[in-house]
Amino acid sequence: MGKTKTYKPSSKQEKNKKWDIIKNTYPWRYGVDYRLHPEEYRVGKGEQGVLICEPFKSEILPLWRFRTPEIAQISSIKIFELFKEYLKKEEFVGADMARKFLQMGYTRARRYVNHNTGRKYDKLTGKELPLGLSNLSKAKSARIFYKKWKKAETDFQYKQLKKSWKEKYG
Repeated sequence: MGKTKTYKPSSKQEKNKKWDIIKNTYPWRYGVDYRLHPEEYRVGKGEQGVLICEPFKSEILPLWRFRTPEIAQISSIKIFELFKEYLKKEEFVGADMARKFLQMGYTRARRYVNHNTGRKYDKLTGKELPLGLSNLSKAKSARIFYKKWKKAETDFQYKQLKKSWKEKYG
């Protein structure tokens, strides 16, 4: 009889295990309408909650594309316009979500610059894959989103709404 081979859990399995532990304390929850209950929203770090917060996710996600610089340009303009619409309505949650999608356009396009397939980690071992040849098209897409993201972050009205939000809700 041969030895039984033991396998290390994949990075996805590890991630799922960690998620099971923290999901009850995660500030964003599925099933909450954040337009009706904006008090439930938390600003968070970076892009946290971006694919959970409805109805904003469903309003912004169809606009989010970065395959080519031309597509990224159109996408970032449309998302920034939506960002401005949310600000006009003083709807901070929507504005913050639009800002997060602009940031995510930058970070995801950058991933393709560093890893041509878009996959950063090996499926089986969970180890980071070596950097590949730079994808210049995705680098241009990343720069386009970066400019809009920074423009959103430095918007005076956005900063005021964010400050008020944090004072009121934490």
